[in-house]
Amino acid sequence: MRRKINKNTCMLVVSAPSFPYGVIEQVEEVAKLGKYYNIPVHVDACMGGFIIPFAKKAGMDLPPMDFAVDGVTSISADAHKYGLAPKGNSIVVYKNADYRMGQFYINTDWCGGVYASPAVGGTRSGAIIATCWATMMYVGLDGYQENAVKIIKTRQYVEECVRKMPGLTVQGKPDVNILSISSNTFDIYRLGSALTKKGWHMFTVQYPAGVNFCVTKMHTLPGVAEGFVKDLEECTAEIMKDPKAPAEGIAAIYGMAESIPDRSMVAEFVQGYLEAYYSTI
Repeated sequence: MRRKINKNTCMLVVSAPSFPYGVIEQVEEVAKLGKYYNIPVHVDACMGGFIIPFAKKAGMDLPPMDFAVDGVTSISADAHKYGLAPKGNSIVVYKNADYRMGQFYINTDWCGGVYASPAVGGTRSGAIIATCWATMMYVGLDGYQENAVKIIKTRQYVEECVRKMPGLTVQGKPDVNILSISSNTFDIYRLGSALTKKGWHMFTVQYPAGVNFCVTKMHTLPGVAEGFVKDLEECTAEIMKDPKAPAEGIAAIYGMAESIPDRSMVAEFVQGYLEAYYSTI
């Protein structure tokens, strides 16, 4: 990151945690860079903003990622994820009001009069904001804290099981609620397709290839994590009977997309899909 910094660098960004691997990135090290070069440092805690602080409050040992780290200037968190609020709620907080000033949009020369908005987007639904507040009041500090501990412990349980399964590996060292499963033996996208058929929703990741298991409150219910591990073992054992077999269906498409060196071709393919999706012809 230090080598990439130049006169055009306006911000340094770290994730807490990163979506593909569930790892809290080097917030302290990046914050030191920000201080040294006088560049704002943003922590993207959209996945962990409603887990990490509450887990730490409960006594769990997690890397620092908030304003206690000197150099961090802003943090984002999605209330519609682990905050359990309706879709469309996200939060950004700043270390001081000077940074927040840059968020405001003001047009004094519009023929319709002076126009001002607290963000680039204009009109927003007050109902979304109200339901977010109501959700937070309902769940409360104790509720978020309980959820955070259960989610992390469930991820730890699943991770321990995965690391013991022949043919599977875990990418990196997850810190929070996500783990990415990979394999050096077979096409991991085959496992993703097999688990989908059993009713599990797996995200695919690339560079390196993997399937991402994002633990939510639902997975902490009795028997759910154990059921996932059981299905994971069965699917993996079946694939291991013929590990070199080629991927089929959607798994083959994911593998092909990752292997194409010209990424513009992949972008054109996805663009065509979206255009077809919205076509009324």
